[in-house]
Amino acid sequence: MSATDHDADRDAAAESDSDADDVPSPSSIAELPPSAKLVYKVLEYEGAMTQEEIAAESRLCSRTVRYALGKLEDAECIASRVCLEDARQSKYRIAE
Repeated sequence: MSATDHDADRDAAAESDSDADDVPSPSSIAELPPSAKLVYKVLEYEGAMTQEEIAAESRLCSRTVRYALGKLEDAECIASRVCLEDARQSKYRIAE
């Protein structure tokens, strides 16, 4: 086994260790539609927001935001919880 093979094995092991963390991988986000990427970036920069707040910040229509949130939740990139100010709404945030 050459030194290059050993380095490649170590790099592969490091990548599998990073998969153990529940942080979404860039490849999972790269496969999402553009609206989902924009919503993800808005949440990344602004923090937890409701669907209405995301629509206002991103300037996407609420139907598109709802679709993007669904795609992001399916990919386990975001998480939601009940909004304390209004229990009829949910707050979305980047999954940890």
